Amino acid sequence: MGFGSYDESEQDNQSIDSDDLDADDGVDTAEYEHDGGVDYEIGASNDELLDRLQDIKDES
Repeated sequence: MGFGSYDESEQDNQSIDSDDLDADDGVDTAEYEHDGGVDYEIGASNDELLDRLQDIKDES
């Protein structure tokens, strides 16, 4: 078989019967939920940040 070719006889084995699947077999996304918060301090005023942004634009 060359690169990218496939065995057509395997195409019959590619289908999945959804009736055979159990709802409990899926992924439990609730396991990865985040229930918390994020706190951060910028450490600079808006004017300082805007001045820095202007400096960055001027450098370009």
